[in-house]
Amino acid sequence: MTFRFPRRRLLLVGVLAIATASGVFAYAATNTVPSTTLGAGANTISGYTVSSVVYSLNATTPTNLDSVAFTIAPTTATTVKVQLAAAGTWYSCSNTAGSVTCNTTAPVQATAAGATQLTVVGTQ
Repeated sequence: MTFRFPRRRLLLVGVLAIATASGVFAYAATNTVPSTTLGAGANTISGYTVSSVVYSLNATTPTNLDSVAFTIAPTTATTVKVQLAAAGTWYSCSNTAGSVTCNTTAPVQATAAGATQLTVVGTQ
């Protein structure tokens, strides 16, 4: 048994197939990728010198530490944070011309017993 399609129907199917293919191609052709930059480089990382460390105990509960202060060089550190124990809480600090003060009451109150090491991280 043979099926016969009228020419008009076959022509209509062909036109629809071409229109669909053209639409897909036109949609794909509108993709735009912006230019970007990629590179690699290396530079020296130098450390900070920390001196004159002073721990301030809480007046009511002297087993708690309220702050730690120290001098940092170079004095241009813009962000300074301290940690008083390995894997402990990081405390934000303020630096005024190399004189750094770190409040150690929040987010968790630091304690004298828990202060086993002082880690200082700074960025310029």
